[in-house]
Amino acid sequence: MVAFLTADLVDEYSDMLRCCDTQFRNYGGRLRFHGPVRTLRIFEDNVLLKQVLSEPAAGAVLVVDGSGSLRCSLLGDYLAGLGARNGWAGMVVWGAVRDTVALGELDFGLKALGSNPRRSRKTGAGMRDIPVRFGGVEFRPGDWLYGDEDGIVVSEHALLEPVKRDERPLHAM
Repeated sequence: MVAFLTADLVDEYSDMLRCCDTQFRNYGGRLRFHGPVRTLRIFEDNVLLKQVLSEPAAGAVLVVDGSGSLRCSLLGDYLAGLGARNGWAGMVVWGAVRDTVALGELDFGLKALGSNPRRSRKTGAGMRDIPVRFGGVEFRPGDWLYGDEDGIVVSEHALLEPVKRDERPLHAM
């Protein structure tokens, strides 16, 4: 695990980072998460999302462009749990989620716009591993995403090396 704070990353690497302007809510039990970006563009349909979360991820972060729709949820605790079991570090969902209490108990990073108990459609429409854009940022497969309580920053390359468990983030010293 890498200790980081997005504010410290911005102070250190501001010329290398893109900051997402969208104000997301934290829903997962892991408030800080990072990893290489994978992307998905879907609209009120989560069949492709389930397929992607079923694949091994080795610490990647899935960025989901759900067109900002809050009319139905794109995932709940079942799909988030599937992602956690398959090695996804977390997700950023430009859309809604559900089962928020259960999501908060998962060791999984999850940011979304809001919640809605309504299920999504099941047609399988969507695109994966393409650039997606929201919050003033283009998220490209292979970029590195860092998310915490303050927000989301994105870099073309990994910025940090793993540190010992007892080391604290920069501002705590």
